[in-house]
Amino acid sequence: MRMKVARVFFTVCISILFFCGCGGEVIPKPEAMLRLSYPTPKYKEVSFPCHYTFEKNEYSKLENARRNKKCWYNLDYKRLNATMYISYFEINNNLDSLLRDAQNLTQEHFIKADGILQEPYIDAKNKVYGMFYEVSGDAASQSQFYVTDSVNNFVVGSIYFKVKPNYDSILPAANYLRNDMKHIMETLRWK
Repeated sequence: MRMKVARVFFTVCISILFFCGCGGEVIPKPEAMLRLSYPTPKYKEVSFPCHYTFEKNEYSKLENARRNKKCWYNLDYKRLNATMYISYFEINNNLDSLLRDAQNLTQEHFIKADGILQEPYIDAKNKVYGMFYEVSGDAASQSQFYVTDSVNNFVVGSIYFKVKPNYDSILPAANYLRNDMKHIMETLRWK
């Protein structure tokens, strides 16, 4: 008898939970998009003892890249978890090899890239000539550039994130840094 009462009690409890537990119609949540916003860039001219100068975003921190390499600098973007590497080379009858190396650096990313957009840059007034590369896809570097005066100076720049590349995730940060890189090219001046 006790067993029968327990079984009936259990069945009634389960039935009550089953019917009361349903709270109406199930409504799926709408898809959400992550909104990333970055501070409006404020640019300031960099002053260091090199053959060139440019304006950098105050949001980035300028660091000497290598003590044994004169005029090699990094712009560290802590919040974006990225670094822009800027390297300087003097031209000594080696412009062809410098150009080839800069172009090959970009082509190394072609395996993982969905595409590479090339934009020539010419500022005849200030004698700054170069190329800007925008890499789409899961490549290690989304933006790269080189500029030269074709006679004495050659500067190469590239952006790398300190995370495994996932193009969809880093796209807002990559766009922000791409604009900074273009600003550096546009404000670069030879001394």
